[in-house]
Order: sequence, then structure tokens, then C-alpha cells
Amino acid sequence: MQTITLNNGVEMPALGLGVFQTPPDETRAAVEDALDLGYRHIDTAAAYGNEREVGQALRDSGVPREEIFVETKIWISDYGYDETLHGFDKGAAKLGLDRIDLLILHQALPSDFDRTVAAYRALEKLLADGKVRAIGVSNFMVDHLTALLDATTVVPAVNQLEIHPYFQQRTVLEFDDRNGILNQAWSPIGGITFYPGYGEDRRSVLEDDVVTGIAEAHGKSPAQVLLRWGLQQGRSVIPKSTKRHRIAENIDVFDFDLTAGELKAIDGLETGRRGGPEPESMNLADHGRPIPEA
Repeated sequence: MQTITLNNGVEMPALGLGVFQTPPDETRAAVEDALDLGYRHIDTAAAYGNEREVGQALRDSGVPREEIFVETKIWISDYGYDETLHGFDKGAAKLGLDRIDLLILHQALPSDFDRTVAAYRALEKLLADGKVRAIGVSNFMVDHLTALLDATTVVPAVNQLEIHPYFQQRTVLEFDDRNGILNQAWSPIGGITFYPGYGEDRRSVLEDDVVTGIAEAHGKSPAQVLLRWGLQQGRSVIPKSTKRHRIAENIDVFDFDLTAGELKAIDGLETGRRGGPEPESMNLADHGRPIPEA
């Protein structure tokens, strides 16, 4: 497994299993399969409602805790200094962990950015106290990051973003690169572009002629090509699946390289169309929901 060194020196496996939209009753088996197949990085979130099942799978796997990198997220309902400290307590208890490897803020909250800053300061406190090994953010745009950096001390280790060939967010990626923030891709194989409700013209990057042609040339699947595209550009990738054969396929991406021409061809697939929620639309009235106690 390839690793990436975060800006505070912590080593993180470059590829992990995501459990976004994975029902709790399927999460445990998916995580157990992933760990059995060699994954050592699991990404979850308070808002996913499956931290408890992730924790159970970690314990049942037999893999030593120190070999597994666990990442989770604080939801906007738990923003604020004291609220975020309690959000950590809830997540850690559900996961059954004393320390979390990477704790990030799930969204910016533009409608109450002071509350976002207070939440991040709570992450800084948890980092200083050794309760987390690294801290970061998710779905933060350049304006959010600029304001956060001006108001806090610790530069985020990670910014987890929607990144796939149809939506590449190059401006944000370049800002993160300049500031030593690792770009981490959720939906790295473009699954968000064909989720129900995306629109009548839903498109799957897995069926794009450019991608399928490159996959055929390498004897790999389109998904493997897309993961390789992200990894070769220095990003962390968090693919999601509940099927064992897909989980196995997604980790089998370290035995080939895309050429410079192939990378450029995939770069050229940008549509500028976001599949996930618009970060500026995040607010407590529409998106806030209580995160249950442990």
C-alpha cells in the first residue's frame, strides 16, 4: 500500500474504503472484507450513521489497531467549540477508539462561519491533547479555506472533496497544494454523477470512451484507471463499495502507471458540473440534524 505523509508528519495509506451511503447493516461486512483484502484506511462520518458498525468491524477483523488509519467527520449540527469536543466524544465512543487518526469538519457552514471556526479550534485542542493524530476539513472552497487559515493556527492536513474526471475543482486543488493541504477525493470514480436524482442526463465516467480505451490498453477496469489517475496526481482516494469483488478490484491499482498522455486525456474530461451538494448552500435550517449520542 502506498502511503502519503501529511503536513504534520503522520503517514496515511493513500487509498481507503469509504462508507458513505452504506447502510449500517452492510457496513460491518464491507469493512471486514476491506481489512481482509489489505485495506488499512477506513473513512466514515458521524452523518453516515455507521460509525458503530465500523468500530465493530475493526475489532472483529483481528488487525492490530495501530495498523489501521481511521478517519471520521464532525457534522455541522455539532459545530461550535464545546459542541465539537462532544462530537468527538460521540464518534470515538461509537468507533470504540481512544484516539482517532484523522478528524475533519464535514462541511463549511458559510451561514455561520464563526461557528465553523470554533469547531476547528476544538479540533486543534483535540490535536494538542493527543486525542487525534491529524485534523482537516471536507468540501471547503478557497474562500472558506482562506478565512479558516486567517482565524486558526493549524493548517488542515486534508481537504476531502468531490474529485473525479467530470468535476476536478482545479482551483481548490491548486490552493491546497500551495498551502500543504492534501487533496482527498470522495467519489473518485465518479459515482456521484449517476446517483438517483442527478438529472435525466446522468452520465457515468466509467463508460466514457476515453476511460474505457485506457482501461483496455492496460488490462484494467475503468474504475482502476480512475483511481490510478487520482493517485498519480498525488491525491488520496476513498472509493466506496459493499461488494467484495469490487473492494478487491479497487485496491489492485499499484501495479501499473498511466502515461503522461493518458493523464492529460482524462484531465480533458472536465465538465465543470458538480454532482454533490453546493458547499455555499450548507446551513443548519436545511441540513442540520441531531447526531445521536453514543
